[in-house]
Amino acid sequence: MGLARKDALVAIVGMGGLGCPVALALARAGVGALRLIDDDQVDRGNLHRQILFSERDVGRHKLDAASDALARIAPSMRLDVRKTRLRPDTVSALDGADVIVECSDQFAVKFLASDAAFLARTPIVVGAAIRWIGTALSVGPRGGPCYRCLFEDIPDGAQASCDVSGVVGPVCGVIGGLEAALVLRILDAPGIGHPEAGHGTLLRFDGRADALRAHPVSRRTSCPLCGVARTITSIEAGRYLPPRCDE
Repeated sequence: MGLARKDALVAIVGMGGLGCPVALALARAGVGALRLIDDDQVDRGNLHRQILFSERDVGRHKLDAASDALARIAPSMRLDVRKTRLRPDTVSALDGADVIVECSDQFAVKFLASDAAFLARTPIVVGAAIRWIGTALSVGPRGGPCYRCLFEDIPDGAQASCDVSGVVGPVCGVIGGLEAALVLRILDAPGIGHPEAGHGTLLRFDGRADALRAHPVSRRTSCPLCGVARTITSIEAGRYLPPRCDE
């Protein structure tokens, strides 16, 4: 039995280890439409965590494979595929979404999606997973606290990634499930900015300790995005450059 609004459009940024379980859960819950945003192909080495794909999908565009899988699961659900990486020049792919779910493994994309969501007054759920640890954060349409209240800015230097550091497949499943639950909570609340939507708490899962903890995030009055004297008022390409790596 579906739990979600049939008129809702949810945009998913990244159809990897997090995006796959998010899309699966939202399709099963009865969300009316999903917009999938990704530019990559299915890789055999990622199948352990990208649960929408199988061996026969290796080499296909992720969105083609995901569309086929989701059509079998929820044939009446509307799908809108955007075969692109989220960048400042493609950020319009988020336009019109009721909720954005950020599922990439790049800090630059997370900050871009979070900033764009705030500027468009759209709630966003941001997830991450590396090794045995995963996190999920729901941010309201007016921030306070927002993603930048927690992480401030893109870190300099080399960034740990799943390809380099590895990630345990079930951790991605847990975080993807939490992200989907947060989306459904937003859609089920009396209003997208209502307290019942559950914004402003960082959920942290430790797979080794089998522990899930909730950490309230404090709003920073000096936050450049949602603070009292905010300085980010538009999407500027130079703000989302990949991190610098010193040789």
